[in-house]
Amino acid sequence: MPKDHILKSQGVIDYQRVEDAIDYITRNFKEEPSLEDIASAINLSPYHFQRLFSRWVGVSPKKFLQFVKLVYAKKELAVKGLSLLDVSYDLGFSSSSRLHDLFVNIEGMTPGQFKNRGEGLGINYTFCETLFGTLLIGSTDIGICHMAFEREKEAGIKTLKKKFPNAKFLEKTDDFQSKALSVLRSDWKGLDEIKLHLFGTPFQLKVWEALLKIPSGSLSTYGTIAKQIGEPKSYRAVGTAIGSNPVAFLIPCHRVIRSNGHLGGYMWGLNRKQAIIAWENLQNEEK
Repeated sequence: MPKDHILKSQGVIDYQRVEDAIDYITRNFKEEPSLEDIASAINLSPYHFQRLFSRWVGVSPKKFLQFVKLVYAKKELAVKGLSLLDVSYDLGFSSSSRLHDLFVNIEGMTPGQFKNRGEGLGINYTFCETLFGTLLIGSTDIGICHMAFEREKEAGIKTLKKKFPNAKFLEKTDDFQSKALSVLRSDWKGLDEIKLHLFGTPFQLKVWEALLKIPSGSLSTYGTIAKQIGEPKSYRAVGTAIGSNPVAFLIPCHRVIRSNGHLGGYMWGLNRKQAIIAWENLQNEEK
């Protein structure tokens, strides 16, 4: 078996262990499990678990546990009548972020490209291992058109080609992809703009643009987004548009939760959503 395949397989195993650890912490945080307890739950030594978790999530298991407790406190406050925004500020989620200062530009595909499902488009695609799992990223000659966390690469490619059945595909890493991936590596030096080339209705594009205005380290709700786009009664449609977000992480649908403080849905898994939210908050905390 090629060495590269072995390394990639180990990456999948490692991510699954981290996801299992996140699930264990989320279910048992009230008991304040020790490092040994969590490591035992996923059949690793405390030493190896600490290193694995810190490498993938970016913070120690102890800090992640503190974040989960903080989310729980937020839910409690929300139930007692405080607005989600007030609670967010009170708990320190409003700190500035370099990612918030980054200019992300969305350009909608032309009506012809929309109607013809990518006819005339050339799409480069590549896979990358990130803190939050394997990511498939696709781009046209205008910008990023697709980013998704994928467990199975073949299934991921199939999904991408189903979205653009008439496009021509090439496995290749280009400049658009490199800039986008640098954000996931927290490397924003010299980065001026990330261009997105998206396939969506005018309403969807409006919602996705609203998501870009949520600072890293802050959270919003479906209802708040609906008000921001001038459609206060369309929160359900907003939820549907958020659920169809074609660009994971860069368009931060993970920053939208329910008004009662619950995480709500996430196309790529609630454990991953919680891990990304925690990582963003702790990145701000450590600045």
